[in-house]
Amino acid sequence: MIATVSLSGTASAAPTGEARPWGSNDYGQGTIPAAALGASAVSAGAITHLALKDGGVIAWGNDSYGQLAVPSAATSGVSAIAAGWAHELALKNGGVIAWGNGFYGQNVVPATATSGVTAISTSAYFNLALKANGSVLSWGSRTAVPATVSSGVTAISAGGDHGLALKNGGVVAWGSNGKGQITVPAAATSGVSAISAGFRHSIALKNGGVIAWGDDFYGQATVPPEAQSGVVAIDAGFNHNVALKADGSVFAWGSNVKSESRDTSTEPPTDFWKFSGVCAPVHAVSAGDSTGVALVDPAAPYFC
Repeated sequence: MIATVSLSGTASAAPTGEARPWGSNDYGQGTIPAAALGASAVSAGAITHLALKDGGVIAWGNDSYGQLAVPSAATSGVSAIAAGWAHELALKNGGVIAWGNGFYGQNVVPATATSGVTAISTSAYFNLALKANGSVLSWGSRTAVPATVSSGVTAISAGGDHGLALKNGGVVAWGSNGKGQITVPAAATSGVSAISAGFRHSIALKNGGVIAWGDDFYGQATVPPEAQSGVVAIDAGFNHNVALKADGSVFAWGSNVKSESRDTSTEPPTDFWKFSGVCAPVHAVSAGDSTGVALVDPAAPYFC
């Protein structure tokens, strides 16, 4: 959803692999184009998915807002991708490229985001960009950022209507707080290595374990034992989360309306992603709106 999370820790440095989706296929986002084989990064949006291959962006799924029409500037030299709700972002030579839905101007890149950008994130209707000087930019449905993120930030994540930043190992949060999604728990104020914002919940990675807070209607803010240790990367979807484990396996929890997470109503529980070939070794994984996509070693089995 927000950006690819991987064993390598970056969207662009993951080994190449095969994109394997699971969960919702309502908009064709579960049908991977052949061109995506050999991708180095993936990003699951709400209704469109992205892959990065040889520096070029590949998009599939819904095209109601032209989000599949990848601009020529994003067909080469791209280093990072982020899929939102029917709009898409790419990072190239320190500048942001945006296309697709523009209800709130999220597809219009401000001048300040055309150079010096080191990371990008999006989710629903707004975008975040991290500048080389450690400051954060925001545009679209949410434009304001707190003064605390004007310097020293090392990571960003855009949620439904709230933002997260990582600064000095602690989480900084701002925006809507209807479900407590910006009420950062004490455990997430130090020692955090990664962050991700969902629609109305937030997660952080600390010492190999996930910390979660905010909306828990689907259990997305209740961390299961499988995500409490051995985790190397995280991503929050709209209402579910994915964790990439050190052994290359994936675990997902939270909303399960489209079989995107573990089904605990069965005995033993059913991990739907395993029926879609999301089997170790997984290089990277991303969560969207009731959907997910993983970058998997092509030699990995299609059932595990």
